Amino acid sequence: MRKPRAAVGSGHRKQAASQEGRQKHAKNNSQAKPSACDGLARQPEEVVLQASVSSYHLFRDVAEVTAFRGSLLSWYDQEKRDLPWRRRAEDEMDLDRRAYAVWVSEVMLQQTQVATVINYYTGWMQKWPTLQDLASASLEEVNQLWAGLGYYSRGRRLQEGARKVEQEQLLASGSLSGSPDVEECAPNTGQCHLCLPPSEPWDQTLGVVNFPRKASRKPPREESSATCVLEQPGALGAQILLVQRPNSGLLAGLWEFPSVTWEPSEQLQRKALLQELQRWAGPLPATHLRHLGEVVHTFSHIKLTYQVYGLALEGQTPVTTVPPGARWLTQEEFHTAAVSTAMKKVFRVYQGQQPGTCMGSKRSQVSSPCSRKKPRMGQQVLDNFFRSHISTDAHSLNSAAQ
Repeated sequence: MRKPRAAVGSGHRKQAASQEGRQKHAKNNSQAKPSACDGLARQPEEVVLQASVSSYHLFRDVAEVTAFRGSLLSWYDQEKRDLPWRRRAEDEMDLDRRAYAVWVSEVMLQQTQVATVINYYTGWMQKWPTLQDLASASLEEVNQLWAGLGYYSRGRRLQEGARKVEQEQLLASGSLSGSPDVEECAPNTGQCHLCLPPSEPWDQTLGVVNFPRKASRKPPREESSATCVLEQPGALGAQILLVQRPNSGLLAGLWEFPSVTWEPSEQLQRKALLQELQRWAGPLPATHLRHLGEVVHTFSHIKLTYQVYGLALEGQTPVTTVPPGARWLTQEEFHTAAVSTAMKKVFRVYQGQQPGTCMGSKRSQVSSPCSRKKPRMGQQVLDNFFRSHISTDAHSLNSAAQ
């Protein structure tokens, strides 16, 4: 005969023999006053039960929690993905370098998919393997490596953080105190910033999917801008003019084509854009300014529409000097510069409008045969399979008709 579990108090001994009694025992255990025979041995179980939020995770004793934790960690060791930051965390013996490697991965993975981050992370750690290496880098280098990853302030703040740390103060402190941790959660105080607020109680139908709660997002505001690709002949080929954005705000410190805010009329727009171009490159012929199309790019909180213009300086003396904050680059240098994805889209539109090129906007890529991407190997196999069957079927139909 199976021996019944010991009850907390004499009033629960009869109920403990049934399933209903065990559930009531688990629910009321934290409220019942422990008897003298229980002593301190029952306190760990009470702590576990009080900390449980969902009925799916009501553990009976500390041994069950320990066993569950071991099973979960064992499953993770067998099934986890092979990722570069995990390899560094396992292989790196220097605690400071390990913490730095984890910090970089955590920042890069904010709002960004793992598949996108891997190459950026690998390149970053090869270029700046330590905190000191990052602190000695320039903002231009950081922006250049970060270009295309999005949320560009993350890279700038990583470097700022590296410069605010040097290394003696971190080692002297021993640990970073004051940071809340989920294990230190106090569910009964109502002051935990990691748990669901009282206004959003636990949903039994969701289970663990209650976490994390996705914050409601406002739709991105819409803005418009006019930008111009200014090109001139150079000794090493055509050159294009780029200017640097301010060190704060959207796309801080990155390089872009000269741009102005959108004007209500085409005449005012051209005038404002031409003035902006002349501010960087001197007198320019207004008649050569051409409207090429538009590019729509959505940032985290802004949906920005760029009206794309082009101006090619032909038959003029090349501009050799520009004020600080501007520079001429070749097309090859442009692709490796610290420019945003939006500017790369703008440049593709400009290239698509030039004689002898086969690039441009998505619309021109679809209609232009030479710009179509080569299908992947799997797609080629499928295409060949169906093409052969279609030709065979067509031949059979023609024979039958004859």
